[in-house]
Amino acid sequence: MKKLTVTFLIVIASITSLSAFAQTAPASGFTIENYYKVKWGHADEFIALWKKNHYPLLKKLLEHGDILSIKAETPIIHSSEDSRWDFKITLVFKNEHLAFDYSIVDPYKKQLFPDQEAYQKAEQYRFELLLAHWDVPVEAVVLP
Repeated sequence: MKKLTVTFLIVIASITSLSAFAQTAPASGFTIENYYKVKWGHADEFIALWKKNHYPLLKKLLEHGDILSIKAETPIIHSSEDSRWDFKITLVFKNEHLAFDYSIVDPYKKQLFPDQEAYQKAEQYRFELLLAHWDVPVEAVVLP
């Protein structure tokens, strides 16, 4: 009975240790945050176009396993004009190579958007709404 109790306690301690490690270990994959600063008054329009024209491509990459997660955020209030951003997408790619292979969406463009002329025109307009766009590769910092 004592052996069973000791074994049980060791298993519980191991599970607890693994759980604590999982909370502090960096996530696998390669993470990039995409920031978009849009002309004043056009953020909702930009986000709607992004959801219509770019998000379906990212969902295909997610289904295929090239992207591990997609997260979208917008600030509740704006900061100063020089540091303002309107829309942020956090993408976790399977690896660094896929994160910088901009052609990985090409096979899905014609499949999802058969009218390529309309798609190109909508994408051109979406980028005309931008004042700035920057991508930031980030890594997790393990905290004690």
